[in-house]
Amino acid sequence: MKITVRQEKAIDFEDITLLNDIAFGQEHEGLLVERLRKKTPFVKALSRVAVFENSIVGHILFYPVKIVNELTEYESLALAPMSVIPELQNMEIGSQLVKDGLETAKNLGFKSVIVLGHKDFYPRFGFSPAVNWKIKAPFEVPDEVFMAIELLPGGLMAVSGTVLYPIEFNM
Repeated sequence: MKITVRQEKAIDFEDITLLNDIAFGQEHEGLLVERLRKKTPFVKALSRVAVFENSIVGHILFYPVKIVNELTEYESLALAPMSVIPELQNMEIGSQLVKDGLETAKNLGFKSVIVLGHKDFYPRFGFSPAVNWKIKAPFEVPDEVFMAIELLPGGLMAVSGTVLYPIEFNM
């Protein structure tokens, strides 16, 4: 299966919304992407699609977030959402999206990524529990599913605090 991963285009927006809704079985994820796309600091290059035979079969979004503590704040990215057409899941499309997105984020100068995700999927890309850096979620969640990765060596050195997600993640 020959998949191409590229930056989203305006012509893809409707397909991306539909894909996210289908993959998650609800309209919330598609609306989340639409809302974030309209908000600064959306980074166009970090909304990536997987294309097979001219059809979008997967999508991943990396969105800027802050890690804050009582003294300072740090910039990071949230990996969310990621979706693949249900009948094509477990065919490495998600893996290709993650690898491509992490490389793109690194090339853009981002230092780290945070993800709330499957404990058996994300570690294969280098993610480990965010608690290792004293980074916490703003809600109760098991440590093994709230993870981080340094895109550059030392990208999370001296970083600690709570991840501050945009309000759109709570809508």
